[in-house]
Amino acid sequence: MLTINLFNGLVYGALLIIMCSGLALIYGLRRVVNFAHGSLYMLGAYIGYSIAGYSNFWVALVAAPAIMAVLGVLLDRYGFRLLQDRDPLSVVLVTFGLLLVIEDVVLTVWGKSNFSMSAPAALNTTLDLLGTPVPAYRVAVIVVGALVAVGLTLWLRNSKIGLFVRAASTDPTTTAMQGVNTDVLSAGVVGLGTALAGLAGVVAAPFLSLSPSMSSDVIIDSFVVVVIGGLGSLAGAFVAAMVLGMIQALGAVYLPDAAALLPFGLMVAVLIWKPAGFAGSRT
Repeated sequence: MLTINLFNGLVYGALLIIMCSGLALIYGLRRVVNFAHGSLYMLGAYIGYSIAGYSNFWVALVAAPAIMAVLGVLLDRYGFRLLQDRDPLSVVLVTFGLLLVIEDVVLTVWGKSNFSMSAPAALNTTLDLLGTPVPAYRVAVIVVGALVAVGLTLWLRNSKIGLFVRAASTDPTTTAMQGVNTDVLSAGVVGLGTALAGLAGVVAAPFLSLSPSMSSDVIIDSFVVVVIGGLGSLAGAFVAAMVLGMIQALGAVYLPDAAALLPFGLMVAVLIWKPAGFAGSRT
């Protein structure tokens, strides 16, 4: 039983890594707290569901994030770029309004019914984990989460564009003075962050029900992860996602009455200990 609970914690943590990577990237460069990120995750899931209905899961896994990336570039050009110097209340109102618009679009196109997407045939089986059978698809989710974490880390540390992203996150004005087009760079990063939200939606679709409320189910945990990991810190988000995934999985079994409060309890405890989050310096 404990093995299954730990495994489910890894699965949910991996999903949060995919989801929160985009949220952390967008905040790191644009300094925009994107309350619509959960609805982008939901939209990616529904787009993936429709594409899979006409083709297959693997096409949806590539096409849906690509569509979401284009949407992300447009959001940056006509939204986030204009919001980065505004007061926090304006940012909250605009991104929350965007959340409502996307939810209305989903309701108009797909309706209120719940949908489910079948896992690909190659992963529709079980694997042996320490003598316990586990769904192969959920193992694949963990692998995808690990690939996203490793890929983003290597990209940011070892590539020229990654160097520009890290520099612009620290001081966009000085980075622009060095000849880097920070607007184009930011549009690309927001596109990538939005694509990751869409990827998380497609990955989650075969084991979570698709519904218009699915955005609210994950966005709260995503913000908890980003806050306790350190705003804008990918490394902190990766650690926080796995910790929260484990707490959610174990809490649902051993503390079911308090499970909904555990993420907030964790956030309060971490912020008292380190107000800047896991990746920040203690103050």
